Amino acid sequence: MPALQRKKQWIAILMGCICLPAALSAQESASKFNAYEAFKPMFYESEGNDIRTASGRPGTRYWQNAADYKIDVTFDDVKEHISGTVLITYKNNSPENLPFLWLQLDQNIYKPDSRGAAVTPVTGGRWANRNFNGGYTIGGVSLLSAGKEQTARHEVIDTRMRIDLPQPLKANGGVVQVKVKFAFNIPQYGTDRMGILPTKNGKVFEIAQWYPRMCVFDNVLGWNTLPYLGQGEFYLEYGDIEYSINAPANHIVVGSGLLLNPAEVLTPQQLQRYKQAQQSDKTVMLRDVNEITDPATRPRKERLTWKFKCTNTRDVAWASSAAFVWDAARINLPAGKKALAMSAYPEESAGDSAWRRSTEFVKGCIEHYSEKWYPYTYPVAVNVAGIVGGMEYPGIVFCSARSQKAGLWGVTNHEFGHNWFPMIVGSNERSFAWMDEGFNTFINGLADKAFNNGEFDRKNRDRHAMSRTMFYDSASAIMHRADVIQNRSLGILAYYKPAMGLDLLREEVLGEERFDKAFRYYIDNWAFKHPTQWDFFRAMENASGESLDWFWRGWIINNWKVDMAARGVTYANDTTAIVTVECIEQLPMPLTVEIKTTDGKSDRVQLPVEVWQNGGVKQFRHALPAGVKIESVTADPDKRLPDVNSTNNTWNRPA
Repeated sequence: MPALQRKKQWIAILMGCICLPAALSAQESASKFNAYEAFKPMFYESEGNDIRTASGRPGTRYWQNAADYKIDVTFDDVKEHISGTVLITYKNNSPENLPFLWLQLDQNIYKPDSRGAAVTPVTGGRWANRNFNGGYTIGGVSLLSAGKEQTARHEVIDTRMRIDLPQPLKANGGVVQVKVKFAFNIPQYGTDRMGILPTKNGKVFEIAQWYPRMCVFDNVLGWNTLPYLGQGEFYLEYGDIEYSINAPANHIVVGSGLLLNPAEVLTPQQLQRYKQAQQSDKTVMLRDVNEITDPATRPRKERLTWKFKCTNTRDVAWASSAAFVWDAARINLPAGKKALAMSAYPEESAGDSAWRRSTEFVKGCIEHYSEKWYPYTYPVAVNVAGIVGGMEYPGIVFCSARSQKAGLWGVTNHEFGHNWFPMIVGSNERSFAWMDEGFNTFINGLADKAFNNGEFDRKNRDRHAMSRTMFYDSASAIMHRADVIQNRSLGILAYYKPAMGLDLLREEVLGEERFDKAFRYYIDNWAFKHPTQWDFFRAMENASGESLDWFWRGWIINNWKVDMAARGVTYANDTTAIVTVECIEQLPMPLTVEIKTTDGKSDRVQLPVEVWQNGGVKQFRHALPAGVKIESVTADPDKRLPDVNSTNNTWNRPA
């Protein structure tokens, strides 16, 4: 094309842009949408490598360290006190020598001068210590090598302990053993993680975060040493844990992992029922309500030692009480494998619409998640009724003793969902709460639909109404450190908004089948490993075959809103209408448009997200029978997008 002709053509194009109808220009000027921001080409902070690949998988040189534990403690239910030792076998698989180690001492949050106490509002709250003066008493720290034990130089800094090594722990497989003597008083209410519930037949003790644990050393930050403040949860290494609890003989102790010595701690009748439950799809009572006060339901001894083992786990927790009603049933897993669902609860919780259904709920949600996403990996799944409102640990969860009906299903389903995120997929909860709470809340919604033909499914899917909480002006973005998120925003930013984001990807962007394949790809590749948010983003994109940077940028990293509008209709001729829709806010989304015509018919048009790459206004042709006009145009007619302004979603033909 000659230069002069090309110049005239560009002038004509520019004049055409300048001479757009006044109404449309005004609409665009009010829009916040910017295609260059939404679809910026540079998203990932770094390229993939042989540790964390660009395809969202661990690379050939991926590594993570390991920590095995052997724990032996004595539990005093009168003094409400625990004391004992932990022997940690720590393996350094990293490519660098380690001159020191860092351990987590979560119980130190209960010291009056802890950082957790300092950040607690004067009005109290969920993480408040409630005037409890606790924390660890460390009786000694030593290193074991070649059968010899030597005192270790160590320093306690709030909820962390640094141990200096006499020689650096060698890279690529070096092993060190650390022995710590510890003791602590059990808080009545411990940051909604542990505590003591008085009941008419005795106290229920829920014990968690109870032994010194290794901090994670990874290729992202090195040592992960954020203090424990309450709201930020955990980041832990995997390993095998054996632990023994010496407790009063009238107590029943339940815990993470397999009970190694049932014949020593159960009566012959309970042992028989225990074995029966392992073969039963129906709940079997191991100790019923009418047996709680019967001395014959416990061995005639002063004290008993309960021994447990949990393999390839991040953590263990346990509970103990003389007041437990105890029941169990078999869990059926893929490939013919089995596990055991259990519930332990006081008489006050034993209603037919309450904890009598707990084991049914445990069995139901775990069988669903195992079939849908990844098989459950622990031999036992225990639900404990106590003072803790809802908290998860590998193979055991604590739920409120007051829960019943839909509330009990909801908390049981949620806490056991955590066995997939973060117990199996070991993300960093202390930094990114949304990667465990949000992913879990998402899979909880699917389990709600599946369990007992949707008995507890919440049918309302009006995301226009839900957007009012997703985008309230003071809310921050999802991707923030857990302890930095305002407490009033935690439920939205860590739980519901990320879960809705996955729902949107599954239902509106990728489709259910493609999303599920991609999500399983992420889980399969990062099971018992430590993914970052970038690993998740890459995994979903590679497995689904879609570039989703626009979604991560708007929904996760920024607090961009969604606002789709139906703007109007013009006619090219008697059989062709031109429909105009608009993306007004910053976050683009695929859009369903419903078109109703004067002949009483309706049609739907599906617009992919790419229609917004050229700007916030989209026009498309719609064929009509001769003489028929468009009666109305509705953007997102089923309210499946979290649209913040429903008033502009429908255009109606002028009277």
